[in-house]
Amino acid sequence: MRTRTTRRRGIVALVVATMACLFVFTPTASAHGTIVGPPTRAYQCWDDWGSDHMNPDMQQQDPMCYQAFQANPDTMWNWMSALRDGLGGNFQGSTPDGQLCSNGLSRNNSLNLAGPWKTTTINDNFTMHLHDQAAHGADFFRVYVSKQGFDPTTRSLGWGDLDFITQTGSYPPANDITFNVQTSGYSGHHVIFTIWQASHLDQTYMWCSDVIFN
Repeated sequence: MRTRTTRRRGIVALVVATMACLFVFTPTASAHGTIVGPPTRAYQCWDDWGSDHMNPDMQQQDPMCYQAFQANPDTMWNWMSALRDGLGGNFQGSTPDGQLCSNGLSRNNSLNLAGPWKTTTINDNFTMHLHDQAAHGADFFRVYVSKQGFDPTTRSLGWGDLDFITQTGSYPPANDITFNVQTSGYSGHHVIFTIWQASHLDQTYMWCSDVIFN
């Protein structure tokens, strides 16, 4: 009886422990979002390589995504989780130069590295598209473009490398939010830097999207 009871208790404990681990390690990041058009660096890597991330061809075909997957695959798996709480609007003071593309998150530092990130071709007037799995809405979006002459392949992005373009108004909760951005005078490879201030809490998201202005 003691042996059976001990085994039964052991099985129950194992089940409880397994369920607890599943609860603890289930990503809460699934309840957030990112800019999918033009895609952010993490989203582009996940979208292109998520189902083929062990492919050795990535090292030659997409070296920036390759180094990002090598550094921390969770950066791409949780492309929707690049948030920080409680910045109180102090975006620049809370985010050092060279850490903009990771939103100051050390686990996503691979996104800050200079290099040949894949680009999306756009015109002077283009559309931004946020996909938000939990439909938080937005207090605003703030959009910047790297200055003409800044080279994302050789330098990490700093605040002084950016031109402020626009800040939107608020948006109600929705899974997909799109808004238009108008620019002029840009050509070649640029970084679009976007700040999303979510509406439900003081949560700030910052991303880099690599583009070619044609």
